[in-house]
Amino acid sequence: MKGPCMPLRTGVIPAVALAASLVLTGCGAGVTTGAQPSADTSEVAGTKGGGARAAEPLNARPEEIPGIGPDTRARIGTASRQALVVTGGTRDANRAVATLYERDGDRGWETVAGPWPAHNALRGWTDDHRQNDLRSPIGVFGLTDAGGRLPDPGTALPYDRGPAFTAHGTNVDGEPLTGAFDYVVAINYNRRPGTTPLDWTRPLGSSKGGGIWIHVDHGGATQGCVSLPRGRMKELLKQLDPARRPVVVMGPAESLAR
Repeated sequence: MKGPCMPLRTGVIPAVALAASLVLTGCGAGVTTGAQPSADTSEVAGTKGGGARAAEPLNARPEEIPGIGPDTRARIGTASRQALVVTGGTRDANRAVATLYERDGDRGWETVAGPWPAHNALRGWTDDHRQNDLRSPIGVFGLTDAGGRLPDPGTALPYDRGPAFTAHGTNVDGEPLTGAFDYVVAINYNRRPGTTPLDWTRPLGSSKGGGIWIHVDHGGATQGCVSLPRGRMKELLKQLDPARRPVVVMGPAESLAR
């Protein structure tokens, strides 16, 4: 049985004894055995101050994230102070744009990185993700755990490194998956936070899929995950701060505007 981000055209070996009696789904179903818990290289453009900042009106409202409506804003909540927004133009789109925002105190949200090109699932987005539907789940999800085949690039998130993050085979469009899981951040959709991305616990049941990660882009649409260019994945890992309770806000523009 295949999951959202495992290769469709070649067989892969399930990861670790963790998965022995569970249905494997998602990105991690394309990794090798033996796990133990534990692109783009351009710089992000910055701006420099050009003198004294103009005084803000006394009744100025904090800046909100562009395109985010009241329902989505409520799901982000007040505790999260770091949000990676991944959005595409339509519900069926598999190309997206990712932008990282932060907020401090009453100043509202500010862009700190991006926008970056991204891919999501082959068939786009869904409010009711199911195993193997080739759609990425819409919503606001925590980002608490990371890992990869390569050494920790300097993230403050717990980082599980090991050969089990080796990806094999080809993706839905035929491009090789080599290196796709060199760096990953687990998206807390139908998983247990605080564990390695390779933990296959599915609180909502296996039919709701799982193993939804942010990982290195392999040049095409995913099977449910979000992918970023390699350099941007390293940058994201360095930026994410568990003290800021980071979340990913993902979905088509019309859904996030609700």
